[in-house]
This record gives sequence, structure tokens and C-alpha cells, in this order.
Amino acid sequence: MPVSRIAIGAPGELSHPDTFRAGVAEFISMLIFVFAGSGSGMAFGKLTDGVGVWNAVVFEIVMTFGLVYTVYATAVDPKRGDLGVIAPIAIGFIVGANILAGGAFDGASMNPAVSFGPAVVTGVWENHWVYWLGPFAGAAIAALVYDICFIGQRPHEQLPTADY
Repeated sequence: MPVSRIAIGAPGELSHPDTFRAGVAEFISMLIFVFAGSGSGMAFGKLTDGVGVWNAVVFEIVMTFGLVYTVYATAVDPKRGDLGVIAPIAIGFIVGANILAGGAFDGASMNPAVSFGPAVVTGVWENHWVYWLGPFAGAAIAALVYDICFIGQRPHEQLPTADY
């Protein structure tokens, strides 16, 4: 997921060529998935009738915020202790909950690649920017909130060598 990769990655990691390659590979794999017919039944990023564009943007921001916040809380935070064991379950639950809550309104993308592949195949680009702005904004807000409130900029305390 390029959104979480950008939200979680340190500035030094974002300039690393592998980060860019991983994002490109994700978009290419989504195109292959859709062109191969496996994704032909996917929602292709079309807003449901009656859902405003800005409502969809806010929905994507909130859903992606929840997803990236959960990733931070269960998989990224260095102070999480044994909580990392439940990371796959927690992340899966939040993705499922987001799909149940937002799928009927805007497809619950939470990732630009998920909307990009079907848009290329179907040629439907109407309101496609929603699926870029919402997830990137939600991921950035989640990263800032979690970093400021929980991780912070506390210096690491060196343990005595006897504790190794």
C-alpha cells in the first residue's frame, strides 16, 4: 500500500529507490489483476448516486486514517510490546470494517492502486482524484497524530551492557 508506505517511511527511506519500485510494482500488479479478469467484479471507484464528492473525500480520509492508525498502533510503534502479535488480525478487521462501512458509498478504496487499475481498464476517470486525495490525506493525518501523541521524539536510552 503506497499510502501506508509513505506515512510510515522515514524521509530517508522515501528517497530509497526500492520504495519507489515497490509503489510502481503495486500499481502494475493491480493492472495485471484487473486485466486478467480476476478483478472484473471489483467496484471501479464510482461514487454511489447521492454521495457528494467531498463526502467521499472525507469518507476516504476517515477510513484511511483508521487503517494507518491501526498499522501504527499494532505493527510500527516501537513501544507496543507484545501487541505486534495481533497486528494482522487488527489490520484485517479494520479493512473489513471500512469495506462494510464505506463500500456501498464510494468503494472503500483506502489505496490509490485499488482504484487506479479498474479505472485504467474501464476508462472511468470521473472523480478519480477522490481516491488519491482522501487516502494520502488520511494517512498523513494518522501518521502525524500517532507520531506526535504516542511515539514522539524522545531520545533512545542506552541500556547498560549487562542487560544485553
